[in-house]
Amino acid sequence: MTDTLVAAFVAAVLAGLGGLLVPMLVARVPEPAPKEDADTDEPPKMLYADIAARPGLGVRSALLSAVAGALIGAATGLDWPLLWLVPLTPVAVALSVIDWHTRLLPRLVVVPATLAAVVVLAVVGLATGEREALVRALVAMVLGRSFFWVLWFVRSAGMGFGDVRLAAPVGLVLGWTGWGALAIGVWASFVLFVVPALVVLLARRDRSLLKKSFPFGPFMVAGALVGLVWGTALAGRIWG
Repeated sequence: MTDTLVAAFVAAVLAGLGGLLVPMLVARVPEPAPKEDADTDEPPKMLYADIAARPGLGVRSALLSAVAGALIGAATGLDWPLLWLVPLTPVAVALSVIDWHTRLLPRLVVVPATLAAVVVLAVVGLATGEREALVRALVAMVLGRSFFWVLWFVRSAGMGFGDVRLAAPVGLVLGWTGWGALAIGVWASFVLFVVPALVVLLARRDRSLLKKSFPFGPFMVAGALVGLVWGTALAGRIWG
């Protein structure tokens, strides 16, 4: 068995086991405080406890995490990035589930995950001499968060600040892989979001959909996966 297959298998198993804990993680997130000026026409947001109790959530999360882990393991091989990518995979699935149902990305999940990833990257980067990759990852984290902050600042009605927070760990892990992975990951997140949205808009022919907010977190996570797995190769073909 080659190192690639071993890495894919190990990452799939560990990420899948972590995915089984997604309902527990979601249930432990403090419930958001209700907004006094909430739009009564909007459907009520699901509580985290209700989301965690959805039948089959653990199995579906484990399968998604295992598939993502296998792809990441196959692309990365038996290398240091698995130390942070495998644990972050089920966390990313949990955040995607929460955002999909509530249009919220809890700070109490995103920030600790980001800080933990920064610590692990810093230790690995300094211990292995990968200082260039470490600096690139930290710069990419700042650039990614700044880019989404500008988007949020320009049109906060269309993007939540949780997306800005999530851009930090996304930029961090993609930046370690390379600038091409970062560019493709960010680009893919918007493509994955816009194309289905346009299809729905054209099918329903309802312009009022343009005024509604939609969860962007799951598409950012999916774009990050594209960047991690295929970003470097795609960037080489496009700009090479």
